[in-house]
Amino acid sequence: MTGLNDIEKTAKTEIPKIEVQEAIEGEDVTFNPRAKGKGVLERYINFPAAINFGFILQASWETVALTFQFSLLNGGPAAMLYGSLFAGIGSNIVAASLAEMASIDPSVGAQYRWTAKFAPHWNKFWGLMQGWITVFAWMFGCILNPAGIAQIVVGLSIFNSESYVPQRWHTTLLIWGFTVVPFLGSLYFRKMVDVLQTLGSICHIVFFVVCIALLAVLGERSTPGFVFNTLTHDVSGWTNPGVAWGIGLLTVTLPLVGFDSVIHMSDEVKEVRTRLPRSMISACAVNSVMQFIFILCLLFTIGDINKVANTPTALPIIEVLYQATRSKPATNFIVSMLGVVYFIAFFNVLASASRLVWAFSRDNGLPFSKLFADVHPGLKMPLNALVLVGTTFSLLALINIGSSTAFNTFFSLPALLMYISYFFPILFFFLKRFSDNPPQFGPFTLGRWGAFFNLYALCYILFIITWMPFPTIRPVTALNMNYAGPLLGAVILGALLDWIFSGRKRFQIPVLRHTPEF
Repeated sequence: MTGLNDIEKTAKTEIPKIEVQEAIEGEDVTFNPRAKGKGVLERYINFPAAINFGFILQASWETVALTFQFSLLNGGPAAMLYGSLFAGIGSNIVAASLAEMASIDPSVGAQYRWTAKFAPHWNKFWGLMQGWITVFAWMFGCILNPAGIAQIVVGLSIFNSESYVPQRWHTTLLIWGFTVVPFLGSLYFRKMVDVLQTLGSICHIVFFVVCIALLAVLGERSTPGFVFNTLTHDVSGWTNPGVAWGIGLLTVTLPLVGFDSVIHMSDEVKEVRTRLPRSMISACAVNSVMQFIFILCLLFTIGDINKVANTPTALPIIEVLYQATRSKPATNFIVSMLGVVYFIAFFNVLASASRLVWAFSRDNGLPFSKLFADVHPGLKMPLNALVLVGTTFSLLALINIGSSTAFNTFFSLPALLMYISYFFPILFFFLKRFSDNPPQFGPFTLGRWGAFFNLYALCYILFIITWMPFPTIRPVTALNMNYAGPLLGAVILGALLDWIFSGRKRFQIPVLRHTPEF
């Protein structure tokens, strides 16, 4: 039998160094012989960093604190409390379904790769369409973090200075300003990942405990009837209780998307087949619990609901905390903590989005793919893809100057696109289970519950995406229109046009090369 030293000697002359390590570890390698990109990524993300990556990025309770004004108009406490339970169960089942596929085929491309792999027919078409949807979901989603931090700054400025009159261009400048450091930091993400993920996790947990403790001790108590029996359906113009409840779900479903984030880092995660599923499921599960606890505490300590709903800061959490603490310094500190977590999570969002763009370009999924499929040899990260992502959402920030209503679409559009990106791979994988050639499972499998989980996940996603394009206020005008639906249509139209004119010739279905286990 050939010795290990002989194998390593031969490998060094035939394949790059990074592939030697993967072959020895028994990892599967993404390989496309006609891909235009060059360079590879190093595996440097250890287990704690992989777990913390998605845990921080979702920032569930912080996102609820910044967006629960949507539920005050539609659904109220019923949409927040019961919706949180509903979203928690559904999101975890969706995450488990994707985790099973991640264990089979851990790939940066994730959704578009699995869609192309498991689709019963027209694999190339479905792969390209899925790639466009997933890529734009993440590129649009990048704006949520700097926009949330900008919203905090503007809200606290109004709270502390009654003379301050916010202008829409203020928000745009703040978005750009809060992008600079995470963008530059993403160039050296691999060198700071351990410290960054540890710091983010500590802040995510400690700030949660502090906020819950202050509200529980100092907040004015709501009645159980208000918390458990109040369904708001007479404020926004949507008088049907079921419709109001469905629209109000945005507050509790938005924070629980993004559990696919760590998959898009899979080329940089060690022992990827086992660590990806654990990271996805644990991040989603813990964030679901934290979200529910925060909402329960918030509803029991919300104070004067009329003051909260009509606060001049446009950020109700400021009024809730001020009613509880009666202290401006304390309120400023707690609200600022939300911004700190959002700021740290922004590093992860940029890293995940840039890797996804790089992977899709490596498979020639985007126009000018050769440019965006490069890996910088010194930084060992997809620099051009990162520049594309940063440029895209920086230009989108200009929309806020013209129309804040149109800009607010980006609070629902990324979630809508992400849920759609989850739907098709789960659907095709569900059908694959009953085909003549069922999938070969990886280390993580749902076993006999797999088909049930997949079916539940599909039904949950269909229900959620039904409500996301709905306008939150009636009668509908150009000023309060929800543009998520039309923009979704624009992305799909762009993908179809790309397929017709060049994508069907350019795009290469990603294939898997199985390396031997030594």
